[in-house]
Amino acid sequence: MVIGVPKEIKDHEYRVSLTPDGTAALYQQGHEVWVEASAGVGSGFSDHEYREAGAIITSSKAELFGKAELILKVKEPLLSECALFRPGHLLFTYLHLAAVPDVTNALLSQKVTALAYETTEASDGSLPMLKPMSEIAGRMSIQIGAHYLEKAQGGRGALLGGVPGVEPGRVVVLGAGVVGASAVRMAVGLGAQVTVINLDIERLRALDDQYHGRIVTRAASSAGIEEAVCSADLVIGAVLVPGAKAPTLVSRAMVSRMRPGSVIVDVSVDQGGCVETTRPTTHSDPVYIVDGVLHYCVANMPGIVPRTSTCALTNATMPYLIRLTSEELERAIRSDPGLAKGVNLKEGKVTHAGVAKSHGLPFTPLL
Repeated sequence: MVIGVPKEIKDHEYRVSLTPDGTAALYQQGHEVWVEASAGVGSGFSDHEYREAGAIITSSKAELFGKAELILKVKEPLLSECALFRPGHLLFTYLHLAAVPDVTNALLSQKVTALAYETTEASDGSLPMLKPMSEIAGRMSIQIGAHYLEKAQGGRGALLGGVPGVEPGRVVVLGAGVVGASAVRMAVGLGAQVTVINLDIERLRALDDQYHGRIVTRAASSAGIEEAVCSADLVIGAVLVPGAKAPTLVSRAMVSRMRPGSVIVDVSVDQGGCVETTRPTTHSDPVYIVDGVLHYCVANMPGIVPRTSTCALTNATMPYLIRLTSEELERAIRSDPGLAKGVNLKEGKVTHAGVAKSHGLPFTPLL
């Protein structure tokens, strides 16, 4: 199979979808890997390293798309890239299509078969390719939130860890999945007062046991969320419904009642966000203010720690990539229901119920 690795063009996206070691593994199995020039530079991998691993380097994105059967990316394609796809292309990447109707329609019109990292499941129901980026984003959310709480950044001037005689900052984490648990870990490490809110009581019980009462756990309810959010210095949106739009847990009215200079970091912005006032931002212009509250809603947070992110991503994707390149797609998805759940689009049809519902499009079951 011919695999294409284009350079990511999303704002401040420095990750690359395949490391030189991953390239070598595919090359040794007889596959042809085309890598766009300087695709790995942001992650610290030179074109020379890819050549040594067996890759063909091209300076033309159009040539790469023209040669490749499988397009391997990190983030969903931008509209300028969608025109490069052709019927029969297989796309493997983080898609988050529920939040991008224009990209969804463009890929449908090109009859691309698109597999999403974030909806592919392991045999135990976990999301193995979403997990490493969720861990990174969860950890980053706290350090980013702490930064924007600084007065010089427009925040209320609160130190999350506090000092003797002064209470620490209050962090509220909405969701106790991988992102939420990672955020809790970082916030506890900084010495903050941490409240985590979740629907699943067993997840809350596990976190409570882990931190021996060091955190406050609350079952999700509208009243409970409002009370916690309105008294918080930092709110982390960490809600995920795989493939579907995130539910809105924090209303505009709640935001208006938060203290001026408090901060919201909505990690679920990839799926539309769980705060009513959320809108996607970029690393070039990451923050905006609504009712005196700073909002950080960058949709590719791990992109600015690319060395860590790229290596973690390749570790997660390689087993699936090897399978996709060694057998027919139809056979692979029929033998692996978890992989089948990763297929969001197939030859002009929406095959993921969450994506179809988000955009009001017809849903075509894959199997």
